[in-house]
Amino acid sequence: MYFEVAGITVNPLIPPLVAFLISVFTSTGGVSGAFIILPFQVSVLGFTSPSVSATNQLYNVVAIPSGVYRYIREGRMIWPLTWIVIAGTLPGVLIGAFVRINYLTNPTYFKIFAGFVLLYIGFRILRENLSKKKPHTLEAEQKFNEIVKGHKTEKGKIKLPKAKVLQFNFKILEYEFVGERFKVKTVPIFIISSIVGIVGGIYGIGGGAIMAPIYVTFFNLPVYTVAGPALMGTFITSVFGVIIFEILAPFYPTLSVAPDWKLGILFGIGGFLGMYVGARLQKYLPAKIIKLILSVAILFLGIRYILNFVWK
Repeated sequence: MYFEVAGITVNPLIPPLVAFLISVFTSTGGVSGAFIILPFQVSVLGFTSPSVSATNQLYNVVAIPSGVYRYIREGRMIWPLTWIVIAGTLPGVLIGAFVRINYLTNPTYFKIFAGFVLLYIGFRILRENLSKKKPHTLEAEQKFNEIVKGHKTEKGKIKLPKAKVLQFNFKILEYEFVGERFKVKTVPIFIISSIVGIVGGIYGIGGGAIMAPIYVTFFNLPVYTVAGPALMGTFITSVFGVIIFEILAPFYPTLSVAPDWKLGILFGIGGFLGMYVGARLQKYLPAKIIKLILSVAILFLGIRYILNFVWK
């Protein structure tokens, strides 16, 4: 099948299959998989114009709802955390879109930028996973693992603990999970989210791939409670991002700016199925395994991009 906007010919079964395999794995950590799908489009499919970022965000829009649904159903969606991130990232996405179109149209420079973003994400996840300085967070994650393994209802189904918001205002967000309390300041999250929004707007990932590890590493929140908010935040900002690229497209007639809808939807279909499966399986995976697999994959991609730039 030929995709006019992307300017590539691809078997229509490949995008959904690739997206399914990636999203099953990444959605367990609250990441849509867009950060891997983007380099796949650039390096494997040869889709290098600015519209690849918009197409990547379109993938998020189609794919994420299924994963979000599972986390909401299982009572692990911390809504205040989601709203803070959305409020911070939305303005950043607009700025990021302008930067991508005006200053990062050259695929070579886009790759080096993407490489450093991926390295940052990977090192943060790996550092947190190897650290022994967060017993409070680790204890909550271990409690959750034990509940999943040993506690079931009379019908044989797992009775999952739900996260409960205790306090939320302009200064503090506090919630309880498996008997443990977690408190974070809302202003720092908002500021970081704004920065992440710019990066996400440029890279076409919606920001969730960066916010998920930040929740865990900077704010010491258990991975089982950040996956839902990270995906939901990515979904909302991606919707906004796709709209921005569509609006900006007529102002850049010599560039391919708007998303490739056919390609984005095909990726999204695979991601939709994969994220549902991944979100459903997340509770069965130890937190350390989720973080380790994510960090290795992200670091591999980041190093590959940077080496390609150095040895071009």
